[in-house]
Amino acid sequence: MPRLVVLLLLTGCAAAPVVTASPPSLARYADALDWNAAGDEAVTVLSDYLQVDTRNPPGNETRGAHFFEGLLAKEGITSSIHEFAPGRGSLVARLTSEAPTDKPLCLLSHLDVVPAEDAEWPADAQPLSGVVKDGFVWGRGALDMKGMGAIELMTLLQLKRANVPLRRDVVLLAVADEEVHNQGMHLLVDTLWNELDCGVVLNEGGIGLPGLLFEGQTVFPITVAEKGTLWLRMVAKGEAGHGSTPVPGRAPEKLLTAIDRLRERKPKPQIHPALYELFSRVGAQRGGVTGFVLAHPALVDLLVTGKLMGVPPTRAAITNTCQVTGFDGKGSAPNVIPSEVAAIVDCRVLPGIAPQVVLAELQALVGDEVTLEVVQAEPATESSWDDPLFEALVRHLTAGRSDVVAGPAISPGFTDSNIARPKGAKAYGLVPFEVDEELLRTMHGKRERVPVKQVKRGLEILFRSVVDAAGRP
Repeated sequence: MPRLVVLLLLTGCAAAPVVTASPPSLARYADALDWNAAGDEAVTVLSDYLQVDTRNPPGNETRGAHFFEGLLAKEGITSSIHEFAPGRGSLVARLTSEAPTDKPLCLLSHLDVVPAEDAEWPADAQPLSGVVKDGFVWGRGALDMKGMGAIELMTLLQLKRANVPLRRDVVLLAVADEEVHNQGMHLLVDTLWNELDCGVVLNEGGIGLPGLLFEGQTVFPITVAEKGTLWLRMVAKGEAGHGSTPVPGRAPEKLLTAIDRLRERKPKPQIHPALYELFSRVGAQRGGVTGFVLAHPALVDLLVTGKLMGVPPTRAAITNTCQVTGFDGKGSAPNVIPSEVAAIVDCRVLPGIAPQVVLAELQALVGDEVTLEVVQAEPATESSWDDPLFEALVRHLTAGRSDVVAGPAISPGFTDSNIARPKGAKAYGLVPFEVDEELLRTMHGKRERVPVKQVKRGLEILFRSVVDAAGRP
């Protein structure tokens, strides 16, 4: 009998994770809401929010903070705005529990959005239009991340309107400068953390992706870990000279040699426990031999890792990545060989690995003809997923959907969650919208938009999850 068959017989089949129902005493608050009206209001709020210009640079996020402040004030919810520079403000608002038994649940979003090229957008759906057209809400930030910010705001408003009794405070954080230097979040953490004291944070992260691994299956990866950063200048120096006469050992040649070595680098895959858990959940829903393989890490390593390494997004999630993202140097004329040139290198480091370990690996790889100057080095952060909020998100993402799987994942990038986790908060990343590949590409790109029906469904998922995780039964 083949060894694999013996293994199958001995170890059994995968079991789907148990998803319990919401307590009836909490479910009734969500069941009583008019979700058509609430969804329509969320779409209007998002449309108006997208018209507030918070493109970064320059930012002007205080405009967005004032927009939130006005809507909160109409419901009797006080808020405060904290600026790290003139016009660069972040907002904090809180619903308090009379007798808290848990640390606050914090709903985090960022107010700033990346720039956009107007000419690349339809004339009747420009980046700051917020227009509702063809079943979509259009505008820069619809996906990243004003859409999430709008439904987080609406969740706070609905909690207040429904008089949901809370066992923990619910705090709304809308911060500045996430897209560039994270100065808004740093200010709140450095100056207000004792007051905020977030026990769990929900921020941007995974989004629902149909056909991510299998046709007919939508996966919601809930981010529980984010890779660290190692940003470098790879500098080569040599004697300056005239461009007409090639001479060995000049700075550009040294840099090109180092870049070639970097491109030939073959990083070793390392699958994070969160991804093994996500694969197991995908397999349990899928069933059969495929499901069995995905449920067992040893078989994933043996049979699946190669496929993961062949797809850039999954390869990035299981390796320490390094790539050249730009160049600078002292030379500016075609006929001048400069004495110094540099490449900008962006490395993303897996949890459990110090950036200095990757730095040492790269220095050995590229040799001593170039110098690696550290621009930024921040370790990865991660959270366990044994939390009522995580469980509630899974519960409501999958409710009534036999084709949907939700589970923990690792993000190749980083967000403000990396600043909250070292303070002891669990941080999860999720945007509860389901989008196809074409829509996903509009994030930071042209024609960014979000389906109206996803805004409405996302609001209900988020509200029900927050009630389950923060409401008092």
